[in-house]
Amino acid sequence: MIDLIESPPRTIMEVYKILPEGTLAELIDGVIYMSPAPKFNHQKTLRTIARQLEDKILTENLGEVIMSPFDVYLDEELNAVQPDIVVVLNANDHIIDREGSIHGVPDLLVEILSKGNTKHDTVKKLELYERFGVKEYWIVDPKSNQAVVYQLVNGKYQKLPEANGKINSKLLDLTISL
Repeated sequence: MIDLIESPPRTIMEVYKILPEGTLAELIDGVIYMSPAPKFNHQKTLRTIARQLEDKILTENLGEVIMSPFDVYLDEELNAVQPDIVVVLNANDHIIDREGSIHGVPDLLVEILSKGNTKHDTVKKLELYERFGVKEYWIVDPKSNQAVVYQLVNGKYQKLPEANGKINSKLLDLTISL
């Protein structure tokens, strides 16, 4: 059954919001980007990281860990993303709409690289997350088991030292094994 739209969308955000649930799409600076479903190694890496994040964050009652697909509205006009993993610490709990999405800037975002999205995650999203003030951004390559961690310092991302097969988070005081 097709849902009828009462009135045509007037903004790009309205177009984004009427996409079918589960659509892998993001709105960045007013442009909709779509992607295919992730592959096995991507999902395996996602599970590995999410389990360790949940062990720390949920056990110590520090906040919430949410896995994609899940909309994060960085603003209400031009930017809505679906990071692979979203971490919202208790101090920012108010940005979580328990019946819907996140409206605001999470504390930590994780993107796991897939074929075809490397430039998108390492350039476009890096700039976007820095601009919006995401405190920590992890980019993980499941092929090489390498991760790059960016920490926001005075409004600019600083790349933290890399460790082979590990993610070191200053924000969470945590080391994740890939």
